[in-house]
Amino acid sequence: MADLRANFLGIKSPNPFWLASAPPTDKQYNVLRAFEAGWGGVVWKTLGSQVKNVSSRYSAVDYGGSKVMGFNNIELISDRPLDINLREIAECVRLFPDRAMIVSLMADNSREKWHELIAQVEDTGAHGLELNFGCPHGMTERGMGAAVGQDPEIAKMVVEWVMEKATLPVITKLTPNVHSVVPTGRASVEGGTHALSLINTIQSITGVDLDTFVPNPYVAGKSVYGGYCGPAVKPIALKMLTTIAQDPKTSQVPISGIGGVSTWKDAVEFMLLGASNVQVCTAVMKHGFRIVEDMIDGMNNWMDEKGFKTLDDFIGKSVPTITHWEDLDINYHIVANIDQDKCIHCGLCYIACEDTSHQSINLTYGNPYNTYSIKEDECVGCNLCKLVCPVDSCITMVEQRKGDEYLNWKEFQRRGLPLNDH
Repeated sequence: MADLRANFLGIKSPNPFWLASAPPTDKQYNVLRAFEAGWGGVVWKTLGSQVKNVSSRYSAVDYGGSKVMGFNNIELISDRPLDINLREIAECVRLFPDRAMIVSLMADNSREKWHELIAQVEDTGAHGLELNFGCPHGMTERGMGAAVGQDPEIAKMVVEWVMEKATLPVITKLTPNVHSVVPTGRASVEGGTHALSLINTIQSITGVDLDTFVPNPYVAGKSVYGGYCGPAVKPIALKMLTTIAQDPKTSQVPISGIGGVSTWKDAVEFMLLGASNVQVCTAVMKHGFRIVEDMIDGMNNWMDEKGFKTLDDFIGKSVPTITHWEDLDINYHIVANIDQDKCIHCGLCYIACEDTSHQSINLTYGNPYNTYSIKEDECVGCNLCKLVCPVDSCITMVEQRKGDEYLNWKEFQRRGLPLNDH
C-alpha cells in the first residue's frame, strides 16, 4: 500500500490533508473532532487582535442543481479571546502529537506586535506558523491581510519581522487578489519565509437578492465584498499554484495548495502541479469532517494503481508540461469521432458546433431519431462537442497529425508558412 505520510518543512503528518485556517479550525472542539476523523493537520483560524464579526456572514452560488459550487464569506479572523485560543491549541497538540498544528497569524502593523504574538503562539507547542497575507475584507481596511499581500515590499518587510523572532517553520499565505502571485511570493522568499501557501479567498459578490436589492450576505440592508472559495475557484488556484511552482525563486520552497479542494482527485491535481500538501475548507463546511476518509482511500488507491510509493514520487510531476502558447506543436491535430452505438441522439454536439463553433457536424434527419457524424475535413479539434456530450466516451478525439515534425508558432512564422485561407 502507498505511503501517504507527509513531511512539510519537517512537520510530519500521517497524510497530506490539512484543514485550512477557517471556521472549522477556530476551537478545540472542532479540531479534536477533525483529528479523530483522520485529518493529518490543521491551520488554526487566524489569531491577532480580537475582532467582532457580523451576521450574516456567508453566501453561496449554486449551479446545475448542486449547492455551494462557490462559497463567499465576510467573516474576519478569530473573534475569541487570544488566551482561550492559545490554551486550546496547546491541549490539541498534547492530545494529538502526531498531527500537524499550524497557527495562522495576523498581527497589528508593527514589528513589536508580530514578535509578541509569535512568542505567545510558540509557547503552545505548535509546529509552525502561517502568515495571513490574504484576507480580502474587513482586515484590509486596517492595513492588514490582503493589503500586505498586495504589496511585495510590505510583504517582505513583515516576513523579515517574523523571521527575526520565529523559531518555528514559517509559511506565508498569498492573496489571489493581484495580477500575479509571483511578485509577492518572491518577496516573501527573499524575506526568509520557509514555505508558501495559496490561494486565499477571491474578492467577490455572489449575487443580489431580487426582492431586497441587497447583495448577499445581508447585514441590516447592506453588504460588502467577500472572500470567494469552494469548487468554483479551483481552476484559478491551480493556475496561480503553477506559476509559483515554475518560478525559479518561489519554487525553491515547499507549497501548500489551497482553493476548491473537495476530493482526492482535486488533491492529486494540486500536488501534481507542485503542492506538497493541500488545505481544505469549503468542502468540510458542506459535508463534514469525515470526507477525509474518502480522500485518504482515493489517493491511496490511485497511488497503488500508478505505482507511486510515496508522495514525493508524483509531487510536481505535471509542472514541466505547462509551457507557453507559442511553444505548442501546431502539427498536432485531432478530430472528433462519434460512437454511434453510444449516441443518444440528443443533438447537443450539433447545436454547439453549428451555432457557436465550426459547423463540423452533419445532421441527418431520421425516423425515429436524427443521427450525427463528423465532417473530418472541417473539424479543427476544438473539443467542444466532447465537452457538451452527456454520454461518457461517446465522442472521442482522434489524433490526425498535420506533419511528423514538431513545429511551433515561432518557427512557423520564421519559415513564412501560409495561414488559413478562409
